[in-house]
Parts: sequence; structure tokens; C-alpha cells
Amino acid sequence: MSLPALPDIFGNYVLGDFNEVVSPPAIDWLPQTPGWYLVAAALLVILGRRLARRARHWYHNRYRSEALRRLRAAENAENAVVEINRLLKLAAMEAFSREQVASLSGTAWTGFLNSQCDSPPFDEHECKLLEDTVYRTASVEADARSRLLRASLDWVTQHKNRFDD
Repeated sequence: MSLPALPDIFGNYVLGDFNEVVSPPAIDWLPQTPGWYLVAAALLVILGRRLARRARHWYHNRYRSEALRRLRAAENAENAVVEINRLLKLAAMEAFSREQVASLSGTAWTGFLNSQCDSPPFDEHECKLLEDTVYRTASVEADARSRLLRASLDWVTQHKNRFDD
């Protein structure tokens, strides 16, 4: 059994003479001029350089986060001042050349630390504490130890290293 054939005009007979609407061609999303390709290439170059610079900055400063973590852990250590001094020396040797830092001690060491920041983080009491406790372990008040730790954390975050522009 087959379906009956539909008449030529089906539905509303008034619309029989209308033609079907022809839609316009789809708009191409690609730019048509070579200038836009140059703009896109320039933007990619700029983005690539920024990403490379950010990666290089992270790579050259990754020691800072490790030093900050270790300094915070050393706050409650038995010989905290000696440990803080040792961690500052390690961070300084990573930030600068070993030849420049390894031989420093006493006032030359604290002067070097203060000279690497715009505003010196260590005052004279903290410098004296760093200079004196290198060779002997002395009991240090909790307040002085926390001030030294705060100054050390400030130095690690604020000092300029050999890679700074």
C-alpha cells in the first residue's frame, strides 16, 4: 500500500507563489587581510616572551621559597640563631656567587646582608646577635629570636640577587 501523492500546492494556497528564502553564505571567521596575521604573530611573540621571562624569574628565585620554609621551621629549633645564620648563608650563596659569600663572617657578613636590600632589615642588635652566636651558643630571648627571624624573612624576600634586572 502506498501513500497518496501530495498536491503541488500543499497547505495554504495563498502562499503557493512564494519562493523559498535563500539564506546568505556563512561568514568566514578567519581574517581576510594579512595585517591580522601580523598582529596575531606579534601577540604570540609578546606572550611567549612574557612566559619565558616569568619562567626564568621563577627559576632564578625558587631558592627563596625553600629558604622561607626552612627559616619558619627553624624558629623553634634549640639553636635557632645558628640555624637562621646557616640558612641565610645558604640562601646568599644561591643568590650570589659562592666566592663572594662563603668567606664572609662577622661584621662583613652582616654588612653584606644589609647592603643587598634597599632598606637594611637587620638593625645593630640583630647584627650583633648574628655575629656573636656563630662561634658560641648562647641562650637568646624569644623576643630577640623572633625579631631576628622576622628580619631574616624580610631579607630573603627583599634582597636583590645576581639575576635581578
